[in-house]
Amino acid sequence: MRILVLDSTRREPEPVAALRHLLRSIERLPTSVAVGVGIGASWFTEGRARSLKLAAMPGFAGDVPDPRHTHGDVLVQFASSRQSPIAEAAESLRGAMGSGWRVRWQLDGFRPDNRAEGGRGLARNPFHFSEGFGNPDSERETRQRVLIRADQGLPEWSVGGSFQVVRIVQLATELWDADSVKEQEQLIGRRRDGRWLDGTPADERPDFATDPKGRMTPLDSHVRLAAPNRRRPPPIVRRSYSYDRGNGDTGLIFSCFQRDLRTGFEAVQKRLEHEAMAKYLLTTGGGYFFVPPTSPDWLEKIASK
Repeated sequence: MRILVLDSTRREPEPVAALRHLLRSIERLPTSVAVGVGIGASWFTEGRARSLKLAAMPGFAGDVPDPRHTHGDVLVQFASSRQSPIAEAAESLRGAMGSGWRVRWQLDGFRPDNRAEGGRGLARNPFHFSEGFGNPDSERETRQRVLIRADQGLPEWSVGGSFQVVRIVQLATELWDADSVKEQEQLIGRRRDGRWLDGTPADERPDFATDPKGRMTPLDSHVRLAAPNRRRPPPIVRRSYSYDRGNGDTGLIFSCFQRDLRTGFEAVQKRLEHEAMAKYLLTTGGGYFFVPPTSPDWLEKIASK
């Protein structure tokens, strides 16, 4: 996987023509590479970004964002089972996108032990834990969590789209690996293979109400804070990747999709402010992006108003 984040070089209020050209260039890329697109708040006019309820990603407790790897007008994400077609597609786009765009930042990612279990896509993160168990196991529930609905009070042209959050999280792997596996599992709130600490199978949700003092699953563990109510899982769908930029800079490209940023990612992130894992994590970049609907006329609807 590769994330390529671009900025428009045209400073008029809304460079629709440049975006239209970019999207057409993406359509011409080889079909062997899956390509996703997200639009940052900085691309929209102020009024339209406000109506979409989209803004630049705010800072959260413990964040140390590097401006060189944060925000951007357009995110283009390439995915394939092999890295070489991704590199070729990215270079092809850079050659075709014209003078209306410049690269703001980019990052490559990978998914160790990428697999599917029970309808969920799982992978192993740099802390050696399998993740992805909290995602829906059906396409129907996935759509319910991620797709913008007509009753949300957002612009008509945004219905069927989504919001993507990207967070570049540097992980203190040496510090983490100095802890015992048991200590790590207490911090996460799961076993390495995904099983819950109280014995609940990985594909089910434990009842934390039966453990009010956190004797089995600590109250400040990651999973307990992220999803405290088994009957109301966080309305997000995750698709994260590992990264390794060398010189000890390894971590996670956290990525999630939702139909509402406030009730989705931001609600979870607020609960995680005091998690016990915080000392092992350092968020250094990323951004918020609007993922357009599959309908090809959403951009024309913007241009006509």
